Amino acid sequence: MRNSAYAKWTLATKTIVMKIAIGGDHAGFDYKKEIVPFLEQLGHEVKDFGPYTNESSDYPDFAHPLAEAVSSGEYTFGVLICGSANGVAITANKHQGIRAAIAWESELAELARMHNNANILCLPARFIAIQQAKHFTELFINTPFEGGRHERRVNKIPCS
Repeated sequence: MRNSAYAKWTLATKTIVMKIAIGGDHAGFDYKKEIVPFLEQLGHEVKDFGPYTNESSDYPDFAHPLAEAVSSGEYTFGVLICGSANGVAITANKHQGIRAAIAWESELAELARMHNNANILCLPARFIAIQQAKHFTELFINTPFEGGRHERRVNKIPCS
């Protein structure tokens, strides 16, 4: 597996503890502030890639370093949050080995993992509530990749 970020079992709860990278832009800042402690309460190690204020910012400045950290295997998953999620998804998907998926419904968060082995979740802060964002994030990181016919398809994604 390309992503070598650690994941260990917590036997008492049978939860996998992961290293998760989070970032976005000014439109996602308030959601990020709530999702970080949410993930930490679940026992995950979280690194905030910014922005660190809600002042206007350029999402590529945060999405590129986050995507590189996930691509390199330093982090198991990434979560990127901006207004529509389109900009961060487009930016992250420029990196080899990244499969960034936008989710605005539960089923999309699950299918991104199950069928596409997505490793970065992109959330549209202007179109979902914070409770939904937390729920989609938890679904995404806890849903396993099904493999099988989906693995064959995912393996055809990289371009040379």
